[in-house]
Amino acid sequence: MTDVTTNDEFWDSFYAEREQVWSGRPNDAMVRETADLTPGRALDLGCGEGGDAIHLARRGWTVTAVDISQAALDRAAAHAAAEGVADRIEWQRHDLAVTFPEGEYDLVSVQFLHSPVEIPREGILRRAAQAVAPGGVLLVEGHGGFPSWEDEHDHHPDVHFPSPDEVVAELRLAEGEWEVLVSTEHERTQNAPDGRPTVRMDSTVKARRRK
Repeated sequence: MTDVTTNDEFWDSFYAEREQVWSGRPNDAMVRETADLTPGRALDLGCGEGGDAIHLARRGWTVTAVDISQAALDRAAAHAAAEGVADRIEWQRHDLAVTFPEGEYDLVSVQFLHSPVEIPREGILRRAAQAVAPGGVLLVEGHGGFPSWEDEHDHHPDVHFPSPDEVVAELRLAEGEWEVLVSTEHERTQNAPDGRPTVRMDSTVKARRRK
């Protein structure tokens, strides 16, 4: 992935390198934190190849799934059709630094919004909070650091992994309008490129907008 300068170029190149990048399974934290929610309208920001959106659709949610990469969206749509939930998911291409899907949602899920290419992450998260309907939930999952198998020289020095407290502060949730339900770090098992299971630290922030 060389000579790419924009976010959409980076991610289209990223997905073009392999026929399938991710496992196809939904993110563990998203599954865990949405298990007790009543299905309604969900917004999946940075949906990738669609694992989370497909899981939510199976559970009865109507999903708007967004990504910057058309290659990822096309792949996700094919997976959804194969799983028989295509009618419950609308796929939209957005560079969230520029455009944002319309409407209000009972669940807004932002899973691992990290990029080697600079993005206005704080602004995107605040816009995500604005899209939560009264009584709805905002779920933000992020990495706590680089994976253990990456050499130090591979790290992107400008990438910062905020703590849960930093995420809550970045959201600037209006006092009295929100209840922070979860703000924590946790370990997650992830396979290294050579197949070895390793432990990685992630963070979860879950907040409900009061009715």
